Amino acid sequence: MSEMKKDIRALSRAEMEDLMKRLSFERFRADQVFDWLHGKLVSDFSEMKNVPGKLKEALSTEYEITPVKKELVQESSDGTRKYLFRMADDQMIESVLMRYEHGLSICVSSQAGCRMGCRFCASTIGGLCRNLAVGELLGQVYEVSKDGGERISNVVIMGTGEPLDNYRNVLTFIRLLNEERGLHISQRNITLSTCGLPEKIRALAKEELQITLAVSLHAATDEKRRKLMPVADSVSLKELMAVCHEYQDAGGRRLTFEYSLIAGFNDTDEDVRSLKALLSGLNAHVNLIPVNPVRERSFRPPDAGAVRAFQNKLEKNHINVTIRRELGQDIDGACGQLRRSFKTAEGVCCAEDLCKNRYRQKKEHESGQPVFQ
Repeated sequence: MSEMKKDIRALSRAEMEDLMKRLSFERFRADQVFDWLHGKLVSDFSEMKNVPGKLKEALSTEYEITPVKKELVQESSDGTRKYLFRMADDQMIESVLMRYEHGLSICVSSQAGCRMGCRFCASTIGGLCRNLAVGELLGQVYEVSKDGGERISNVVIMGTGEPLDNYRNVLTFIRLLNEERGLHISQRNITLSTCGLPEKIRALAKEELQITLAVSLHAATDEKRRKLMPVADSVSLKELMAVCHEYQDAGGRRLTFEYSLIAGFNDTDEDVRSLKALLSGLNAHVNLIPVNPVRERSFRPPDAGAVRAFQNKLEKNHINVTIRRELGQDIDGACGQLRRSFKTAEGVCCAEDLCKNRYRQKKEHESGQPVFQ
């Protein structure tokens, strides 16, 4: 996104009306522009056919429609489609379109890279480059919608990045998805996945949203969780579960806990007992995820029989549980894999190289001197 121009798709309906007033255009023009952006999903002001030229010129002077360019699409034998998008600064992000009986779901990224450092995830290799702008969040949904010509009914903010680490933009994104003049996706059909940032979860509880909150648990003891997730070094399970109780008390909606099953690590009878104790008193659902093999990591999933056995043991302990359907394994389906494997013409990983280049350019601009790395 341009450093000078603002992201017009980030404006709420009310803010669009205020903009029309400031630019001395009629109030109804706000509805027209909003509809072109969020209903008809245009990517250029010139496509707004019933909007006066003077208004389009005024908008393009101050604002831009943040570009999200489709770079690569891979389609799995199970119908899953994985998209690699290029941003204006050449950052790469991923989105995944999944087909279910209940409709089409899209998994979107909230950041370019991730700083959470979860050791079973490809998204975090190379660290965080930057947050995604509101238009870049929306652009993933809009471009996939246009590409397939089908209505997306569910949105999962579970791709690369920690959504609550990009709190304001993600919140605006959710509300714009829900706009009646836009795609009008029900908040109940939106899931936000977090590794567990207590203060951000508390803030989210005050927003009075109807979304599903999915907490990445992955282990039921602090000792095991610290081996998987650096966030566990600063946030204990006691603190995390306390804030989960607060969140549920505030809104009443069932919480989802994601649990990546790793063979020989967190799939024992003792893990079942620990998980039962941990979730006591919560209206909770456990989503079992056989861990995705990642080239740079050594974790491997249990076999199908062991996964079902673990599910059965949880059910006998009165824990609501499902096994996530494995989709897109033949197309780098796990978070961060496609982005990680995409190379520039020079054979350098885009994510890491761009972070270094952006940092160098910033320092050179500030100092007026070349920076060598």
